[in-house]
Amino acid sequence: MTAAPAEPADDEPTAEELSYAAAFPPDPAPAQPSAGLNQPRRALIAAGEVVAVVALALVAVWAWNRGITKLAYPLEGREPLISTQYHGNWLGTAVGCVTIAAILLLDAVRQGVLAVRTRPGKAADADV
Repeated sequence: MTAAPAEPADDEPTAEELSYAAAFPPDPAPAQPSAGLNQPRRALIAAGEVVAVVALALVAVWAWNRGITKLAYPLEGREPLISTQYHGNWLGTAVGCVTIAAILLLDAVRQGVLAVRTRPGKAADADV
């Protein structure tokens, strides 16, 4: 006669449970929430970005005005011939400044929202 395999005690894990535990360790305990996104210093960053947006807008207007030149050729007995010259380097600079200013403005809004918003956990606790 063969002896039946001994069943493990209730408090001892089986080989299958041990292999599962080794393959999928338990999640670590949640750490205390850090100051991650909600940081008041972000308001200073947003203010600096708004200043940069204003400066870039002024540079863009200046560059655009330099990029367009009107020329008038007077003729006797007729109206003068007027032509417009476009300087691509100045117009490109103006478009580049406006593009960078738009990106900075979007980031300034994001930084401002992150500086003043409450965390979802705190908002959920306030409703209770």
